[in-house]
Amino acid sequence: MTERVPKIAFVAVALFGALVLAYFAYRNPGYFTNQSALVNVLLLEFLAVAIWLYRRVFFPIIIVTFLLAGVDLPVGSVWTAARWGVLAVGAAVGALIMLKERRSHFGLFHALAFFAVLSACVSAAVSRYTSLSFLKVLSLLLLFIYASTGARLAVVDRENRFFSGLLLGCEIFVALIGGFYLLGIEAMGNPNSLGAVMGVVACPVLLWGILLNPSPTIYRRRMVLYAIAMYLTFASHGRAGMLACLASCGLLCLSLRRYRLLLSGIGIILILLAAGAIVRPEAFSRMASSFTSNIVFKSADPSHGLFFSRKSPWQDAVSTIQDHFWFGTGFGTSDNGQDATEDTGKFSSSTSVTSEHGSSYLAITTWVGIAGVLPFFLLLCLLLRDILRTVVWMFRSLNPSHAAVPLAMVVLAGMIHAVFEDWLFAPGYYLCVFFWAVAFIFIDQVRLLPAVSPRSIPLWRAQAIPQDLGRAVSSR
Repeated sequence: MTERVPKIAFVAVALFGALVLAYFAYRNPGYFTNQSALVNVLLLEFLAVAIWLYRRVFFPIIIVTFLLAGVDLPVGSVWTAARWGVLAVGAAVGALIMLKERRSHFGLFHALAFFAVLSACVSAAVSRYTSLSFLKVLSLLLLFIYASTGARLAVVDRENRFFSGLLLGCEIFVALIGGFYLLGIEAMGNPNSLGAVMGVVACPVLLWGILLNPSPTIYRRRMVLYAIAMYLTFASHGRAGMLACLASCGLLCLSLRRYRLLLSGIGIILILLAAGAIVRPEAFSRMASSFTSNIVFKSADPSHGLFFSRKSPWQDAVSTIQDHFWFGTGFGTSDNGQDATEDTGKFSSSTSVTSEHGSSYLAITTWVGIAGVLPFFLLLCLLLRDILRTVVWMFRSLNPSHAAVPLAMVVLAGMIHAVFEDWLFAPGYYLCVFFWAVAFIFIDQVRLLPAVSPRSIPLWRAQAIPQDLGRAVSSR
């Protein structure tokens, strides 16, 4: 951003803004003693600095803003409404830069995202809660605009810094959540959210960082944090998070033919379980019984079946799809048979117009109907195609040092987790924002996968990988 506009222009705008604020402070001193007004001024200043450093800082700002709005901490309520302003600014600035530079590629994936928004608009038009549904469509539009512009700008010509920052961010996040958990604070709000962020994001990214063969100090640190992330995934008792974690991490090891690492991990788990059974057989028996009832079956009676806890929302969703077959109930809303009231939320979902569907794929079909679900379905098919392409490249090259590798694992974990949780198309949820930002970046990175011949495995160029990835390539 700054390389296209003379710095003197920013200095002039800053000086002019300072004079305007001084004038308002002189004429209306009471305005600047109001707490909410001061918060708004600070937010505007914060956004101005973020725009100045758009490529470097806006992506983490977006993610942290939505994360703070979703955590169960005192700071969360402040960002419930502010997150939408930050996303709107990020989308607008990203679109302007893209239009000015005209460097990035827009293909079928981006066109399908646009048609998905149009499909959501049609469903909103026939919804019982038209105004609320259109607001949710607007949030989806802002998310897709930012993901296709600002998120991609954060990576272009900055792959080194971006993926090093992604690894460091995951390390800090796991350490913080682990510390809160140790203190007995449920920072993520509920166990399902804890399992989701750990199983979908933290575990595959940290394992990828371990496979890069960094320096011994960094290797040990990531191993410890990966173990913490795995423990938190298990402690959440979220089956979807565990399944996503095991599938993505297992596929990462198998694709790179790191069979020894995979078997070592399984062996350590079995040894710990066997030791626990020998030393404390009664405690082990209780733990096994608790695991079966609380995690595997989610019911005290195993005869109810493996998906007992999901049967009711799945049946309700199927029934709603049958009642609103073609155009759905309206994007982001459920038809509960009552007219809209003033209680419906503007900045967060209201339980009066939403319901649990037990699956993101059932949720989007319920919202937009059979006629509108096609572009969403094709978006996911393109992601699956590129995941398969990345896995094949990994198996042939045995090279973890490409940016598409961790992104493929995160996207795959998210799509698996979304089978059992309905967050994938909920733009207000931080994991949804992160997933789609990563998905649009992933589409770009897959296009940069080099060709691999069986006789010659090329080394990926250094500028496209984090600093410590070079060691993984040069060591082969």
